[in-house]
Amino acid sequence: MVLQVESNKYEEKTQEIARQVLAVTQENRSFLAALRDQMRWDDKLLDWAMSNPGLRVQLFRFIDTLPALHSKSEIASHLQEYLGDESVELPAALKAILNFANPDSMPAQVAATTVGNAVQTLAHKYISGENIKQVIKTVERLRKDKMAFTIDLLGEAVITEIEAQSYLERYLELMQQLVEASQNWAKIPAIDEADGENIPKVQVSVKLTAFYSQFDPLDAEGSEAKVSEHIRTLLRRAKELGTAVHFDMEQYAYKNITFTILKKLLLEAEFRQRTDIGMTIQAYLRDSEQDAREIIAWLKQRGYPLTIRLVKGAYWDQETIKAAQKHWPQPVYHDKVATDANFEAITQLLLENHQYVYSAIGSHNVRSQSRAIAIAENLQVPRRRFEMQVLYGMGDKIAKALVDKGYRVRVYCPYGDLLPGMAYLIRRLLENTANSSFLRQNLENRPIEELLAPPIPVLTSPSLAGGTEGGFCGVADTDFAKEESRDSSRLAFENVRQQLGKTYLPFINGEYVNTTTFVDSLNPSNFSQIVGKVGLLSVEQAEEAMKFAKAAFPAWKKTPVKQRADILRQAGKLMEQRRAQLSAWIVLEVGKPVKEADAEVSEAIDFCLYYAEEMERLDQGIIYDVLGETNRYIYQPKGIAIIISPWNFPLAIACGMTVAALVSGNCTLLKPAETSSVITAKFTEILIEAGIPKGVFQYVTGKGSQVGAYLVNHPDTHVIAFTGSQEVGCRIYAEAAILKPGQKHLKKVIAEMGGKNAIIVDESADLDQAVVGVVQSAFGYSGQKCSACSRVIVLEPIYDAFVERLVEATKSLNIGEAELPSTQVGPVIDANAQARILEYIEEGKKEAKLALELPAPTQGYFIGPVIFSEVPANGVIAQQEIFGPVLAVIRVKDFQKALEVANNTNYALTGGLYSRTPSHIEQAQADFEVGNLYINRNITGAIVSRQPFGGFKLSGVGSKAGGPDYLLQFLEPRHITENIQRQGFAPIEGAD
Repeated sequence: MVLQVESNKYEEKTQEIARQVLAVTQENRSFLAALRDQMRWDDKLLDWAMSNPGLRVQLFRFIDTLPALHSKSEIASHLQEYLGDESVELPAALKAILNFANPDSMPAQVAATTVGNAVQTLAHKYISGENIKQVIKTVERLRKDKMAFTIDLLGEAVITEIEAQSYLERYLELMQQLVEASQNWAKIPAIDEADGENIPKVQVSVKLTAFYSQFDPLDAEGSEAKVSEHIRTLLRRAKELGTAVHFDMEQYAYKNITFTILKKLLLEAEFRQRTDIGMTIQAYLRDSEQDAREIIAWLKQRGYPLTIRLVKGAYWDQETIKAAQKHWPQPVYHDKVATDANFEAITQLLLENHQYVYSAIGSHNVRSQSRAIAIAENLQVPRRRFEMQVLYGMGDKIAKALVDKGYRVRVYCPYGDLLPGMAYLIRRLLENTANSSFLRQNLENRPIEELLAPPIPVLTSPSLAGGTEGGFCGVADTDFAKEESRDSSRLAFENVRQQLGKTYLPFINGEYVNTTTFVDSLNPSNFSQIVGKVGLLSVEQAEEAMKFAKAAFPAWKKTPVKQRADILRQAGKLMEQRRAQLSAWIVLEVGKPVKEADAEVSEAIDFCLYYAEEMERLDQGIIYDVLGETNRYIYQPKGIAIIISPWNFPLAIACGMTVAALVSGNCTLLKPAETSSVITAKFTEILIEAGIPKGVFQYVTGKGSQVGAYLVNHPDTHVIAFTGSQEVGCRIYAEAAILKPGQKHLKKVIAEMGGKNAIIVDESADLDQAVVGVVQSAFGYSGQKCSACSRVIVLEPIYDAFVERLVEATKSLNIGEAELPSTQVGPVIDANAQARILEYIEEGKKEAKLALELPAPTQGYFIGPVIFSEVPANGVIAQQEIFGPVLAVIRVKDFQKALEVANNTNYALTGGLYSRTPSHIEQAQADFEVGNLYINRNITGAIVSRQPFGGFKLSGVGSKAGGPDYLLQFLEPRHITENIQRQGFAPIEGAD
C-alpha cells in the first residue's frame, strides 16, 4: 500500500478510540453460549448457521426459496428437503420440529409457521420496512437516536423497461413522501447541520443498472444515453425537494461504466455545482485505490465536492465465482485482511483530500471506523466533510457509541417486499455468519488485541482465476467492461470492412485453386453488402482432393502426436491474436451479435488446446503387462475424414470437428456451409500458417448436394463428421452405411442434428432468473443454435405471472444489425430461413395464442421475437425444430407432467430446469432425456471440457464434442501382445 508507511502515525489514536467504542459494544459473555434456551427462533437460526457450515448452506438456500412458497404445506415440504438431508447435522430443536411424515399434517403446519415467522422476523432486522409508511416510522426512530439515513429500494434488478420506468417513479414517490414527512421533523443539529451548513434531511441511494433493463458495458454509449435521462429526471426532482441522492456501486463489470456516466453527467452545467450527490468505492476491489485517486483528481477539476461512500463490498462470492468461470483475473482481494488494509489506505486518502471530497466511511468494523476518526481528528477535518455509515440492523451498538462520541452517523436503510429483498437478506446473513466477520468475532469475545490488530496483508500478486476442469483450463472471453476491449473490437470492424468483397478459393494440396463457379456470401444484417465471393469446387476437383489426401495419409499417420498437437496449439495461438478480427467476420457473415461471436472464438481456441492435450493422453496408450508378457492398448488414425460444418457456429464447430480429425492423424477435408465460407477460409489461413502439411488438410467449398454428397459416398472416406439438419444427417447416415465397390471398411458417422429443447419452470423457481435465462436461451442469436430453447414448460400456479414477465422482458430486447453493440437479437441467416420461420409463425397462430410478435428491421433477414402461449404439447410449433426466434410456452399441472411433455419429442439435445425444490432437481437429473441438462441457468453456451456438448435420440449420434471420448471416434483401437518369455526365462523388472 502506498499510504501504509506514513499511516503508522495514526495507530496510537486508532487503538485508543477503538478500545473506547469496543468497551461499549462488547457483551460480557460468549454469544454462542448466551441464553440458548431463551433465544427467539430467528436468533437460533443465526446461531446454528454460525456453528454448522453444512446447515448454514442448506438453511440459506431454504430462506432464498421461501418467498416463492405459497402454502404452509409447501414450506414444510421444502424445510424437510433442505434440512432433512443426512449430510446436515441438525440441532435437537430443529430436528424435533422437522419430525413429521406428512407436509399437510398439524406438526408440519406448526413447523412451517415457526420457521416462516422466524425468517420474517430475521428479514425485518435488516429491511427497514415493506412500504413507505413503515420506512417513515423507522427513520423517525433513527432520528430520535440522532442518526441520519439513506433509503435504498430493494428489487432493483430490472429485466424489463416497464420495471426500469417503475423503479424511477417509485423513487420519485419515495422522495416526495419522505420530504412531506420531514416537514414535521424537528431539526437535529448533530445530523442536520455542520459547519454552519444545512445537510439534507432526506437522502436516497440508487443503482444505475435499475434505470435500463439492457444495461451493458459493451453498449457503453447506448447504456449511458438511456440511464442518463433517468438520472437527470431524478436529480432535478431531488433539487426541487431538497433531497440528497447517492449512487451505489454494484458488480465489478459495471464499475467503470458507472463512474464514466456519473463523471460526465456531473460536469454538465446543470449539475456541476451540486454537492448533495455521492458515489461509492468498494475497498475489496484491487483497483479501488486507483479509482479513488482518479475521482479525487476529477473532483479537483470539477471544483465542487461530492460524497464518496467507502465500503468493503457486498458481492465477494459472486465476483470470485464469475472471474473463475470466465478465466478472468480476480478483481477482489482474496482475504479480508488485504481488504481491511486497502480500506484504511483509501480512508486516509479521502480524508487527506477533505477539501475536495465528503467522506462517508461505511463499516461495522470498530477498527476501520476508529481509524477514520483518528485520521479525521489528526487532520482536523471539518464535520461537514466526514461521516460514518452503517447498515440497518447491523452494528447498532457501534453506531450508538459513535453517536455518543459526537460523530454524524448515517444508516443505510433498504426497504421493499420480502421477495425482492431476499437476495439482500442472504448477503447480510452471509456477512453476519462469516468466520472473518468483525461482528461475529466481537460477539464471540475474541481478544481485544486480535480484534484491533492492524491489518497486514501477505503480499501476493493478483492470481489469474479459472483453475482447471479435469486438468484443462480454457481461454478467457473478452471482458467488454474494459474500454480497451471495446476499442479493439471497433478497430477490428474497421479493418474487416476494408476487406469485404474479396474472393476466397478452395485450398487443395497446399495451393489455392481456381473454380468456374462462385457464390456471394452476404451480410444477413444488410443483404446488399457482399462479405466475400467464394469459389465452389467441381466434383472433379473434389476427386483430386481425395487423391491428395490419400497420398498424404501415410506420412501424416506416422507424424509424432506431439508434432500434430503443436500445430493445433499454434493455431489456437494465432486465433487468440486475431480474436477481434475473427469475431468481426463472424458478426458480419452470419449475423451473430458481438459477445456471442467472441465466445465462439474462445470455443474454437479451446477445441485446439483441449484436443491437443487429449491426443497426447491417448497416445500414451494403456499398459496391461504381466510376467512374461507385454500388453499394449494403442490407437491409430482411421484414414480420411470429411467434415461438413454448419453456418450457425461457422468457426467453433468447423474448427472443433476439423482439428479433432487432424490431431488424431487423419487427413481431413473441410466442406463448410456456403453461407459461412469466408469464416472457414480465415480458419484455413490459420491452419496453413500454423504449419499443416499439404494434402493433410484441404478446404473444399462446394454445393452440398453435389460435392458434399460425392465425398460422403466416396469409397476412400473413413469418417464423416456432420453438424446440421436432421433430414441431411439421416441421409448421410443411410448413405454411409452402403458399402461401395472397392471399399474395405465401414464408415464412421458423427452427426449432430439439432433439438427441440425445453426449459421447465416450476413453482419454486426464481422468476427473475428464469425469465432472463429463457429469454437468453430462446432469442440469443435469434434462436439459431442447436441448443436454443424453443419450448418453455411452466407449471400452472406461476404460468400467467411468468408469461407476463417473459413478454415484457422480450419487448425490452434491442433488435438490429448484429455489429451494433446494443443488439441482442440480430437477423436470421438468409431469405430461405426467413421464409421458413414465417411459415411456422403462421402455423402457430392457428394452434396457439399469440402472446408477442415484435416488429423487425426490413433491410436484412430479420424476424422479431415471437412468443406463443397456451401451446398444445403435441402442436407443430411444439414438436418441429424451427431454428428461429420463436418460443412456445406450454402450461402443465404438475412437475411429473412437465417432464413427460419435455421428453415427448424426437430430440434429446439440451434441456433446462428452473427450480429451488431439491426433489425436482434430483428427478430431472435422472429422468430429463437430454444430452446436456442445465439447472437454474440458461441452456446455451456449452464450454469445452467443462460442458461437453451433444445429444441422443434424433439429436445425433456420436460422443460429445469437447469431451474426453470425442477423439476416439477418429481412431482405430489396436491391441498388441508380445510373449517375452524365451526358453523358460523372461526379463523381470528389478531383478539382480
